[in-house]
Amino acid sequence: MKFIYYDLIFLIIVGILGSIFLYKRRKNLKREMGIFLLYRTQVGVKLIKKVSNRYKKVLGIFKYIIIIVGYILMAGIIYLFSQSVYGYLKYPLFTEIISAPPIFPVLPYFPTIFGVENLFPPFYFTYFLVAFIIVATFHEFAHGIYARLYKIKIKSTGVVFLGPLMAGAFVEQDDKQMEKARKTDQMAILGAGVFTNLVLAIISFLLWWLVFSVNFLPAGALFNTYSSSLVNISSISLFGGVQVSSPANQELINLIDKGMPTDLVLSDKNINLTKLSADGADYYFEPESLKNQLKQDTSQILVYGDMPAINADFKGAIIEIDGNKIENYDNLVKIMPNYEPEEEVLIKTNYQGDILEYNIALAEDPDREDRAIIGIGNDIFSAINTENNFAFFKEPFTNYESKSDFLYFLYYLIFWVFLLNAAVALFNMLPLLIFDGGRFFYLTIWGITKREKVARLAYKWVGILILAALILLMVVWVIRII
Repeated sequence: MKFIYYDLIFLIIVGILGSIFLYKRRKNLKREMGIFLLYRTQVGVKLIKKVSNRYKKVLGIFKYIIIIVGYILMAGIIYLFSQSVYGYLKYPLFTEIISAPPIFPVLPYFPTIFGVENLFPPFYFTYFLVAFIIVATFHEFAHGIYARLYKIKIKSTGVVFLGPLMAGAFVEQDDKQMEKARKTDQMAILGAGVFTNLVLAIISFLLWWLVFSVNFLPAGALFNTYSSSLVNISSISLFGGVQVSSPANQELINLIDKGMPTDLVLSDKNINLTKLSADGADYYFEPESLKNQLKQDTSQILVYGDMPAINADFKGAIIEIDGNKIENYDNLVKIMPNYEPEEEVLIKTNYQGDILEYNIALAEDPDREDRAIIGIGNDIFSAINTENNFAFFKEPFTNYESKSDFLYFLYYLIFWVFLLNAAVALFNMLPLLIFDGGRFFYLTIWGITKREKVARLAYKWVGILILAALILLMVVWVIRII
């Protein structure tokens, strides 16, 4: 049984247990924002007091380190946010590569829901629950420990529920006492959560690398596209079986709209290709993709070359060439100079656990006549993708096999713990009302100008600017996908 079925069963069980828990404690629940339920408890309050009292000196030493790190994280997220907004608005290619909206919630199965499986590994509910508990618990307890250090009363700790599922955690302090505390004390309290998440991200990154080193072995060379070439539109003589002469872009678009014959099918992704001829050579193209290129009023188009790999519907990780074992992409690069163009070779690939064999005659490299090629390549913008273990530490374009199913599961669990901690550490310092970075920024401006009115005004307009940018991103996304 695939893990997803176990995960869905686990999700149902957790949902049922959550429903029972909420029903039994319905008198202690408070609704917030219409959809969230807050459950308050005294569990954890004593632990917060104990840690705060026992490690006063150490926590005091870290106060200014936390504030400095807070500024670094704030500067980092402002820079990344501004660059992302600028890049997304300037380059429509972002929408073509990633059709998902620029803003979406990090919920279980979100890579599948939003079509970003090529960017993220599976995000099962099990991963979400464990990573969430680690991220939220340490973040909120860090706030509470520093609040208690500066004599601010901790009223309660609690859990936020969305339906029967946990959606957050909180430590409730006395807000009046918080507002009366010194600015640097408040900033230390606000920054303690993200600082803790940053530390956890570093620790989990090291654990992630350790599990990868122990569990994964190189097992073949990967490719995600076929050899392609730039072709002058004016040189096209045959287009989808139709004779043309020095065609214009719109003429080719009209032919595509009438329907193109299928000359080749890439079974891996169920992509239908059509043949064209230009300057005495043959090429393949995917009609809709080419149509988008032609709309740009370009004089050249990028199309697939008529090469052995694409004609053989070549797929999978290359594991052997004429009996020579291929463990990584570097092995493939080193062995290819041993062959001549038109020489026949037997290539074995591993495609989703099946071993496929291809007898192909190597082609001549258009750029180097003495060089034999299979006709494959790697392109981060390609629509043709092979299996990828999302191994951050892997050699480029190299497939990996796992020694253990448990370590495989643990590897991705630790990855999500790392990623969510790093994301919370960064995004929570965005100077916006709902984040810790909002008040952190407010206190900073107040401290610099010595005028609370100026701080309130700066805080307000920075927040408006960020929200406007987020709304603009979503509007642009909607316009582009229509």
